[in-house]
Amino acid sequence: MIELWTLENEIYAGGVKLLCGVDEAGRGPLAGPVCAAAVILPQNCEIQGLNDSKKLTEKKRGALFDVICASAVSYGIAFATVEEIEEYNILGATFMAMNRAIARLDRVPELALIDGNRNTGIQIPSRCVIGGDGKCADIAAASVLAKVTRDRYMLQMAELYPQYGFEKHKGYGTKAHYEAIRAYGPSPIHRPSFLRKMH
Repeated sequence: MIELWTLENEIYAGGVKLLCGVDEAGRGPLAGPVCAAAVILPQNCEIQGLNDSKKLTEKKRGALFDVICASAVSYGIAFATVEEIEEYNILGATFMAMNRAIARLDRVPELALIDGNRNTGIQIPSRCVIGGDGKCADIAAASVLAKVTRDRYMLQMAELYPQYGFEKHKGYGTKAHYEAIRAYGPSPIHRPSFLRKMH
């Protein structure tokens, strides 16, 4: 776990007093909002089993979700809607969700560590960390909160729109999902711009 703190400890040693990790879930799916989370963990906080959310099982992510929320100095979780994805494109909407998540923190971080290679739309000082969800504890924690929150939302959507199988694929473009869209047409939570590529 401590290797997840290497980068953050270097930044803290450089004089930054408070930083947060930020990650999103749901940039790729054909349906549903994009979700972002921002997390401030106590420095060197060890959370057993914390890793990039994509490397964890759904059950493990669910268990970690509660541990992260209980351990964090502060955390924020926010969505950008399908309408916002359509209006501002997925990258613009992702930054909106990230900024909202950061704004929900009850302390203002001096620096946000953003997973990935784009941070142009972030409203506080930030730096990109490519593969950050596997390198930084704060980003790994944010990746779990964002993924679990979005998955839970898609489970609610599965009850509203049972014909699409959202509970299985969470809106991602699986074969079964494409077949359901062809059979039933898009639902109100499908992203029209993402369906243009459908053959």
